Amino acid sequence: MQRLQNKYGYTENEVILFKRLNTPQKIQDYINSIPFNFDERHDACLSPRKVLEKNKADCIEGALFASAVLEFHGYKPLVVDLRSVKKPYDYDHVIAVFKVEGFWGAISKTNHSVLRYREPIYKNIRELVMSCFHEYFLDSGLKTLREYSDPFDLNYFNKINWRTSEKDLHQITTYLDKIKHIKILNKKQEKNLRKADKIEIESTKITEYKK
Repeated sequence: MQRLQNKYGYTENEVILFKRLNTPQKIQDYINSIPFNFDERHDACLSPRKVLEKNKADCIEGALFASAVLEFHGYKPLVVDLRSVKKPYDYDHVIAVFKVEGFWGAISKTNHSVLRYREPIYKNIRELVMSCFHEYFLDSGLKTLREYSDPFDLNYFNKINWRTSEKDLHQITTYLDKIKHIKILNKKQEKNLRKADKIEIESTKITEYKK
């Protein structure tokens, strides 16, 4: 831990907090306690340090923060990009993933009742991603999850100090959109998808924070 503090320039207060968040469950609980960041600027992506400073996070900012804390405790800082349909438009989603005894789990920042924490019980990333499939839909009921990336190691962005940068990390959002994604459905499966039920749609209207 001391090595990471010195290597990445974490402040004393950051180290104290990171030490306290010593399990994936605690990291998820902390991220849930931070108000959702409703800033919709294309280039807005706060570093973990700025998330703490501004006390808000959207999905990718939550994933970056979770990855930094997981790394502090010996995990690799890995994120997975979930890609949805573009017509009609739906938002992509980014999660921080981790392994416990060979099984994958995920930490997720969302403002809704779905696409949340995933226990480390999944044999591979596809299994984990597919656990989100039936939760990922528009108000029309259309299920929209279509692709996912392999786990991406955020050490790739060490040169821009992704953990502590004062600047927006738009490079990360842009890069994640360009990396290889794996398709979930073939055309026949996509055509035959059943829409979510009315009660499922209503359940997703529950929000944690008001815009």
